[in-house]
Amino acid sequence: MPNWLEGRHALITGGGTGIGASAATHLNAAGAKVTVLGRRAEPLEFIRNIVNGTAVQADVTDRSQIERAFGEARAANGPIEMLVVNAGIADSAPFAKTSRESWDRIIATNLTAAFDCAQAALPDLLASGNGRLIFVASVASLRGVAYAAHYAASKHGLLGLMRSLAIEFAKTNLTVNAVCPGYVETPMTQETIARLVAKTGRSEEQSRAAVEGQNASGRLVHPDTIGTMILTLCLPQSQDVNGSAVTIDGGTSA
Repeated sequence: MPNWLEGRHALITGGGTGIGASAATHLNAAGAKVTVLGRRAEPLEFIRNIVNGTAVQADVTDRSQIERAFGEARAANGPIEMLVVNAGIADSAPFAKTSRESWDRIIATNLTAAFDCAQAALPDLLASGNGRLIFVASVASLRGVAYAAHYAASKHGLLGLMRSLAIEFAKTNLTVNAVCPGYVETPMTQETIARLVAKTGRSEEQSRAAVEGQNASGRLVHPDTIGTMILTLCLPQSQDVNGSAVTIDGGTSA
């Protein structure tokens, strides 16, 4: 692959596993300097070694930790020219039994943290000749989800944030886009399967089949499919892709 991103700095939140880790490896393969950010040191260090990059621990629900972590990333790799906001969590419960604590936790991680990260990187992104801001949303950004109203609300909000920023900065060198995956082969999806096992009494195999069946393809999306799309959106040649929500779900939304 040509080094289209040679020397440019990409920061990925939730960069230690799943989609974030795939984005890190794909962007690095195109020449980018990579910072992976997350809460757990072990997976971050594993990816850091693969991409010969920088690992920074931080809780994205804490604005002060974001600012400290972004400062460390700049000190190591220079201004942040590409920001991939990937950190997120999921939960499920009937709406009547969804606690306010669960609502607040989902919104804080999936939406408020995205707002904070985008603001923290914005001066760098606008100063870049090809600034890129990419939110990892979900097909839950596009439709309602029974038993996961708080998760769907957080992802709808994320898409609204993306579209608003895309319009606001359309005349600059910054593009703002989102990827909207279906169910992906990630630790988060494994947690979803585990919750199904615990709440329904189904076997792990039955629960996995139920989750896979949510994608029209009947299989989970591979993280590298998402990583490849994130890379594509970061390329200089994608300068006119702005305000897009790219759905990657095996055809479910067709």
